[in-house]
Amino acid sequence: MAPLDEGIAANDDLAAAIEMAEEDESFEAEVPGEVEKLEELIEKLKLSALLSGPHDNTGAIISINARDGGTDANDWAEMLLRMYIQWAQKHEYKAELLDRQDNDEAGINNATIALRGPMAYGYLKGESGMHRLVRISPFNSEGKRQTSFAAVDVSPEISDSVEVEINEADVREDTYRASGAGGQHVNKTDSAIRLTHVPTGIVVQCQAERSQHKNRASAWKMLRARMARVEEEKREAEEAAKYQQQAKTGFGSQIRNYFLHPDQRVKDARTKYQQGNFHNVMDGDIQGFLEATLRWRAGQPVEEDDED
Repeated sequence: MAPLDEGIAANDDLAAAIEMAEEDESFEAEVPGEVEKLEELIEKLKLSALLSGPHDNTGAIISINARDGGTDANDWAEMLLRMYIQWAQKHEYKAELLDRQDNDEAGINNATIALRGPMAYGYLKGESGMHRLVRISPFNSEGKRQTSFAAVDVSPEISDSVEVEINEADVREDTYRASGAGGQHVNKTDSAIRLTHVPTGIVVQCQAERSQHKNRASAWKMLRARMARVEEEKREAEEAAKYQQQAKTGFGSQIRNYFLHPDQRVKDARTKYQQGNFHNVMDGDIQGFLEATLRWRAGQPVEEDDED
């Protein structure tokens, strides 16, 4: 049932509950539950109204890159990869690994996944930016506090039927030998593909498959997604300029802080929304952050989560 139909049905249920309660006091206890149900549906409707971007209903292609912080940053990038896959599983979305480069010591250098489900890109596009972790390093025998960074980039998964303007003459293709930890499953031929869009400097790469043909197809999918997002950000910036506002895009800026030391909490730098249970967040409990970002982008107030 569509949210609007659900809302109308819930409103009818509430009216019926009030009518019955007026005739028979034993029905009074049902009224608060019907009010709560209607309020939840109204919130759901408000949220769905914010998912109105041109690509919001598409899948999301998420790239995660380890940044400053050495081995801790590689480990942190893998933790974020798991977090997004866990979120997808909680919401019964499909997750597909497009590319992954393991680090020799721990974690990953980078990885790219596609998450597919209702409004996947609409919910996840606000995750683009730098994610910062503060913890006691498990890789440091002295038990020192370590700050690590990982960059997340989210682009819409564009259908082949949607036109994305890319001049093939502007794209440089390089082939290279796939690399990874372990060695025994690594392809010994130059099957990995790197595409560079020269005018914008956007680089995508894929080595997940043994087939160069499949890796090329995945790399082009990633490039189309990145180019579509560049166009979307351009439109958002033009729209914001009309109203003399700052375009609310986060790529390149630090968007969220995750603390395991001295206390446990996760706080968004833009919306100020926070949750007190670090491990729940890492297990994919990020819906509150996603919804807060949607409201923030629309200029609506954001409430903090009160959980311990």
